[in-house]
Amino acid sequence: MICHGRRGYPDDLTGMRGSGQTTASGDADDRRDLVSAYLSLAAMLGLAVGGVLLAYLLHRRTAVAPGALTSLPFLSGWRPDEHALSRFEARYYPMTLLFLAFDVEMLYMYPWATVVASIGTSAIVEMFVLLGVLMTGVLWAWREGALRWT
Repeated sequence: MICHGRRGYPDDLTGMRGSGQTTASGDADDRRDLVSAYLSLAAMLGLAVGGVLLAYLLHRRTAVAPGALTSLPFLSGWRPDEHALSRFEARYYPMTLLFLAFDVEMLYMYPWATVVASIGTSAIVEMFVLLGVLMTGVLWAWREGALRWT
């Protein structure tokens, strides 16, 4: 009969934790595993903080106006503190959304192309449904005038 010890491990298996038998090498291995886990955690935290610091320093170095903006929101007639080329025209946003829609479509088409032969007709039908949904979006954007540049 197996009796469970203090940690839920079986007591009658030799060499298992919870059996009441501990060895010096087992304790050293546990400590080594714990130190390894803490060092891995510290390395990940260091990389994250270093990445954020690097991004901040790169932003400060390459910004058009490195200092913080001191004017009110929406400028309200004040002289702008930023360069005019840092703004984007609103007509680029619908085109960007269309590009992203078709770019994400390619994320589905590449794996689909590798399995379409093994799956068969249902995979082809599913891809045509996806393309139909995307084409409906393009026709809607065209009807709403999102593709007009004037």
